[in-house]
Amino acid sequence: MGTKREPTGRQLRLAVELRRLREASGLSAREAAALLGVNSVQISQIESGVSGVSEQRLRRLAAHFACTDTEFIDALVAMATDRARGWWEEYRGLLPTSFLDLSELERHATYRWDVDFLHVPGLLQTEDYARALFSRRVPEPHESELELRVRHRMERRVIIGGAQPIPYEALVHEAALRIRVGGRATSLAQLAHILELSEADHITVRVIPFELDDFADITAAMVYAGGSVPKLDTVVRDGPHGTLFIDSEAQLGVFRTLFRRVEAVSLTPERSRDFIHRLAKES
Repeated sequence: MGTKREPTGRQLRLAVELRRLREASGLSAREAAALLGVNSVQISQIESGVSGVSEQRLRRLAAHFACTDTEFIDALVAMATDRARGWWEEYRGLLPTSFLDLSELERHATYRWDVDFLHVPGLLQTEDYARALFSRRVPEPHESELELRVRHRMERRVIIGGAQPIPYEALVHEAALRIRVGGRATSLAQLAHILELSEADHITVRVIPFELDDFADITAAMVYAGGSVPKLDTVVRDGPHGTLFIDSEAQLGVFRTLFRRVEAVSLTPERSRDFIHRLAKES
């Protein structure tokens, strides 16, 4: 069991799930350690993501915790034994950790849903739109940091534009499409880019129009990343003190319901494309 100084978001999620399994079984960390033949400090390190865990030990723990969900256990084993370094590692120490954790989460997602009200979702953004957006941050980023953020955002698009794209659905409010980020030319190019992407079979774009009556289901942007099993889904939201990664089953259920409600009142993909075409002509 090697010690790791800075666990990634995926390693922390594994640690959280193992702790949840233990707590659901009613066992203390000391009792779990005794069953595994280790000391409680090692269990604590596993459950904090500081130490890794082998497949053999993970399966033994799951058995002691009376977990019979084989699909879930196999998914945890895949998380524990994954040693691949992702493309985002080149940004470690250069960009906030949340940027890297989001990239890692996306890399392993089986599908992705976005809801956005003020800006075009990141995966749909053009380079000029992203640069204009990042440049307006306060305090204004240094040029080198600005370019790092833009490049990172463009590389994230591999999950919908690479060799093995995942299903992607974006619900975008009319306000986000009308706000001119970077000026008229940049905004027009952005609308054209969305239209082009929306033609792909795995990409669905729906517009939430201003004209909806009594609409208040979600008031802030939401990213929903589907895991290899539903228990490993994750919601990502921007909070006042940084990026929030939400993974409790109860909250995931709430956000799944909210997404479906917003989806139900949004325009169909066909009507959404017509809407964006008209908006581009008006601009």
